[in-house]
Amino acid sequence: MISLKKQKKAASYAVWAFIFTAALLFLLPTVLTLANSFMTSNEISANYGALFGNMTDNKKVFISENVNLKFIPDKVTLDQYKAVLITNSDYLMKFWNSVMLTVPITVFQLAVAILTSYGFARYPGKIKSIIFFAYIILMIMPYQVTLVPNFLVADKFGILNTRASVILPAVFSPFSIFLLTKVMKRIPVSYVEAAKLDGAGELQILTKIYLPLCKSAIISVAMLVFIDYWNMVEQPLVLMNDQDYHPLSVFLSQINTGDIGLAFAVGTVYMVPTILMFLYGEDYLVEGITTSGGIKG
Repeated sequence: MISLKKQKKAASYAVWAFIFTAALLFLLPTVLTLANSFMTSNEISANYGALFGNMTDNKKVFISENVNLKFIPDKVTLDQYKAVLITNSDYLMKFWNSVMLTVPITVFQLAVAILTSYGFARYPGKIKSIIFFAYIILMIMPYQVTLVPNFLVADKFGILNTRASVILPAVFSPFSIFLLTKVMKRIPVSYVEAAKLDGAGELQILTKIYLPLCKSAIISVAMLVFIDYWNMVEQPLVLMNDQDYHPLSVFLSQINTGDIGLAFAVGTVYMVPTILMFLYGEDYLVEGITTSGGIKG
C-alpha cells in the first residue's frame, strides 16, 4: 500500500507539473512574439504567409494550409526594430500617445484615491458609508456601461476628441479608492492617537503614518492602474475620433493588416513598459497583496 507521505509527494509533483504547464502555455505567445520580431521579412512570410498573405478587401480569408510557428530565427536581424523606432515615426507617436494618456491617469488617480481613502478611513460615518457603497456599485459595473455617460459629459464640456476626455473620467475611477480605503482602515487608531499627542496635524498624520504604512499597497495599485489603462481600447475609440490621438493599444490591431513582421516588433516594444514595471515592483505587488498597510494580516 502506498504510504500517505508518498501520496502527498505525488500530489505535490502533479500540482507543480500543472503550474509549470500553465505557465509555459501562458508565456508561449510572448516568447513567440519576441522571437519572431528578430526574423527577416522573408522568413516571416515563409512561416505565416498562408495566414496573413491572402487578403480580399482587407478581410482575412480562411486558409487550409498549416502555419509554421518558429521560436528560433534562422537569421537574427534588427530591421523590424529599425523600421519601428527610426524609419516610421507613426509607431513612436502612438507609443508616446499611450504614455501621455496612461501616466497622467495613474498619477492623478492615485492622488485622488489617497486623499479620498484617507477621508473615508479617518472620518467614518453614515453618509460616508453610503458614498463608499456607491463607489463599490460603480466599481463592479463594466466600464463599457459608463462610456455613453462619459461621452455625453465630454461633449457637453467641449472636451470630446481630446486627451482630457479619456483622462478625466479615469482619474476619478473608484477602483483605487476602494482598495486603498480597505488598507487604510486597518491601520490601528493608536498610531494616530500617539501622533496627535505629539502635536501632529492631519497632513503629518497622512504623510508620516498612512503613506509609509500603505507604501506597498499604493505601488501595487499604481501598477494595476497603469497596466489596465496601458491596454485600454474602448475609451480612445469612443471618446477620440482623431486617430492622431489614439494610443498604441488601438493602433496594434491595424498593423496586422500590413507587414506582420512590424506587428511582432511593435508588440514587443508595447510590452516593454509593463514588463519593466512588473520586474521593478514585483516585491511591492506581492507585499501589497499579502499585507495590509505594512501591518501583517
